[in-house]
Amino acid sequence: MSQFGLIPTSEKEAAPSAQRPPPRRARRTGRHSGRLAVVLSLVVVAGLAIGAVVAGQSLLTRASDALLSGPADYPGPGPGTTTVVVVEPGDSVTDIAATLASNDVVASPEAFTEAASRDAAATGIQPGTYELPQQIPAEQALALLVDPGNRLVDAVLVREGLRVEQTLGAYEEQAGMDRAALDAAVADPAAIGLPPEAEGAAEGFLFPATYEVQPTTSEVDAIAAMTAKFTEVAAGLGLAEGSAALGLTPRELVTVSSIVQAEARLPEDFAKVARVVYNRLEAGQNLQMDSTVAYANGVATVFTTDEQRAVDSPYNTYLYPGLPPGPINSPGEQALQAALNPADGPWLYFVTVNLDTGETRYSQTLAEHEQNVAELQRWIAENQS
Repeated sequence: MSQFGLIPTSEKEAAPSAQRPPPRRARRTGRHSGRLAVVLSLVVVAGLAIGAVVAGQSLLTRASDALLSGPADYPGPGPGTTTVVVVEPGDSVTDIAATLASNDVVASPEAFTEAASRDAAATGIQPGTYELPQQIPAEQALALLVDPGNRLVDAVLVREGLRVEQTLGAYEEQAGMDRAALDAAVADPAAIGLPPEAEGAAEGFLFPATYEVQPTTSEVDAIAAMTAKFTEVAAGLGLAEGSAALGLTPRELVTVSSIVQAEARLPEDFAKVARVVYNRLEAGQNLQMDSTVAYANGVATVFTTDEQRAVDSPYNTYLYPGLPPGPINSPGEQALQAALNPADGPWLYFVTVNLDTGETRYSQTLAEHEQNVAELQRWIAENQS
């Protein structure tokens, strides 16, 4: 061996070089590495697939649980607190559900809409104001709303024949409304929707009926409901056409109706009293109605005194011919019907001869009328001594 460790030529040829591995061994090693990479890739893909399946199953399980449990709903009965909820005209079930949820009556809008979908009565929920418990089951909230008796409402009865000041008093007494605000409402024809024939004055055009007043109802809204009702009834009766056929304006027709309302005692008398009014107008005679004199004097009485009949007022039909300048009260539908369809008869006079039964006598001549008045005086003497 030399100093540098050289191998003889013959030995180099006999032994393979340590610097070059055999070619076949190198190819065999590469094939094994590729197979390992493929196997590892397959393992990774399989793992991802299994993870996705597991995650999907978890999501499906949660969705299934949500479907089975339904939307969020309170179990009830709630903490005992209440809140005021307003159902507006035209509100849908979805609108109502949102209102209930925002006021913490129900846990979610979906709970209420789902309960409503199972109950056909839900379509009958009436607009209005309700005081409802908070945090109650949606089905309980629905049951409270479908019962109109649960609305917060005052019923105001406005009788036929009331004057404006009496009508406003009814709202003040029966619904606790502010009288000053009521007076201001009546003084604003545009705000309360007075019809043109009213000529800016509410007397005669606040239709008598029973009206609902909710906590949210304003004084203007309350009076506007009455004028709207008058317009509705007048249109149904054909008041404009009917008054024209009688040679009257709509305002004059309402004025006649108000006199009939004040003077007639029994249903069968309404059309007869209307005929007496028309006969006197056609004959050029003063109406001489105590009801108009009472209005001129600001009193409510069946009979008037000589002093009251002497008051200088265009409403005093003893002094002034023709109709008074406007209605003297709010006539009801029966009085309007009578003024539009007066009875046939020649009468110029009438008088109630029995104040208990309301029996009324009609006559064509003054002599007959005086006999009937004497009968009334006898009744008074016998029954009011």
